[in-house]
Amino acid sequence: MKILQVNQYYYPRGGADKYFLDLCESLIKKGHEVAVFAMNHPNNLQSVWDKYFVSRISFNNPSLKDKFRTPGRVLYSLEAKKKFTKLLNDFKPDIIHIHNIYHHLSPSILDAAAKKNIPVIMHLHDYKLICPNHMLFTKGKYCEECKKHKYFNCLKNKCVKNSFAGSSLAALEMYLHHNILRIYEKKIATFIAPSDFMKNIAVSFGQDAKKIEVIYNPHNLSNERKGIETEPLVIEGINYFLYFGRLSEEKGIINLIEAASEIEKKVLIAGSGPEEIKLKKLVNDLKAPVEFIGHKSSNELANIIQSAQAVIIPSIWAENMPLSLMEALSLGKAVIASKIGGLPEIIKDAKNGFLFEAGNSHDLALKINNFNNLTLEEKSQLEIEAKNSVKLFTAENNLNAVLAIYKKLKKNAT
Repeated sequence: MKILQVNQYYYPRGGADKYFLDLCESLIKKGHEVAVFAMNHPNNLQSVWDKYFVSRISFNNPSLKDKFRTPGRVLYSLEAKKKFTKLLNDFKPDIIHIHNIYHHLSPSILDAAAKKNIPVIMHLHDYKLICPNHMLFTKGKYCEECKKHKYFNCLKNKCVKNSFAGSSLAALEMYLHHNILRIYEKKIATFIAPSDFMKNIAVSFGQDAKKIEVIYNPHNLSNERKGIETEPLVIEGINYFLYFGRLSEEKGIINLIEAASEIEKKVLIAGSGPEEIKLKKLVNDLKAPVEFIGHKSSNELANIIQSAQAVIIPSIWAENMPLSLMEALSLGKAVIASKIGGLPEIIKDAKNGFLFEAGNSHDLALKINNFNNLTLEEKSQLEIEAKNSVKLFTAENNLNAVLAIYKKLKKNAT
C-alpha cells in the first residue's frame, strides 16, 4: 500500500510527532511504501521527500515576515496546497493519514486530496478539532465554552497566549474551517481518537460519532524501535516519586509540589518548559523535598522511571492518552494520576495506581500516602497490574488497528 503520512514537524518535538515518526517506520518495516509531508525546520530528520515540504514559519519567535504570513498560513495556505498537490501527483498514494496540520500546514491540503478522491484519516492528538487553543483549558482551568461553535469565547477569554490578536485569528480560523467551509467535516473519511474521552468530547461538540474510531496509543514506542534495554538505576538512600514531562501550567506541577511539601515525600521532576523558573521558586519558598533533574535521554529516563516508587501525572487539563502514562505502566510502575480526561480509562483506583481530584493538592498528598502505606506485597501486585493494564497496547497491535482502517477505506474508494 502507498501511504502518505502528514505532520507539521518531521522531528520528535512532542508525543504526537514521535507517534507519527514511529508509525512511518513501522509501516515501512511492514513493506508499505511511505511518503511524508511536513514543514521545513532545522531540526528535521533527513528525508527524500523534503523538496515538497512547505517553508518554515515560526509562531513562538516570529520575524516581521512571519507575522505578515501568519494569517494566510493559518486560514488557508496556498503554498501548502500547491506543494501537496505536486506530491500527490508524483507519489499517487492510496491513503493519506494526517496528524497535526493546523497552522503550519493548514487544511488547504484536504481540498487537494479531495480532488484526487484519496481517502483521508485524521489522528486526533489534541483538541484542536473542537477547541481554538487546542487544549480545552484556559485561565488555569478546564473549559468547554466553545461548544455549539461559540468560538467568540476564545476571543473573549484571550485563550491563545493571552493575546487579543492571536485569539482573534484562532476564532476566525475555527469559524472559517467549521462553520463556512466545513472542511474537516466534508473532507475527512475517518478520525482516530486515542481515548474514549477524546471521542466522546468530540461528539459532544458536534462531531459525527460514526466517523470516529478509538485506537489507544501504544506504549514505549521509541524504546521498542531502537531495541533499548532498560536496567533499573539504583539511587541509594532515595525513595522518590517521579514526574516526567513538560513543565507547563496545565500539567498541574504546582499541586504536586504542594503535595510533596505537605507530606514531605521526595519527588524528582524530569523535563523542562516555560514554568521551570516559577516552579523552582515555589519549591524554594515551600522548602519542598523536590529536585529538578532536567531533560533526560530515553535510556536515562527509563532507568529513572523503573527506580521510582511510583509515577505521578498531576494534570489539571484533560489529558487525552499521554505516552508518558503508557511508558510508565509498561515499565511496571504504578501511576498516581488526576481523575480527568482519558487517564481514568487506564488507571483504576487501588488496582494499578491511584486517582485523585484534579487540582486538589491535598487529595494528591492523601493518595501518595495511601501508596506509601501499602505493604511490599501490595505494591508488587500494583506493579504487576500496571504492566498488565497496557499489555495489549503494543506497537504491533496499534499498527494492525491503523492498517485495518486503511484497508477498509481503500476498499471503499475503489
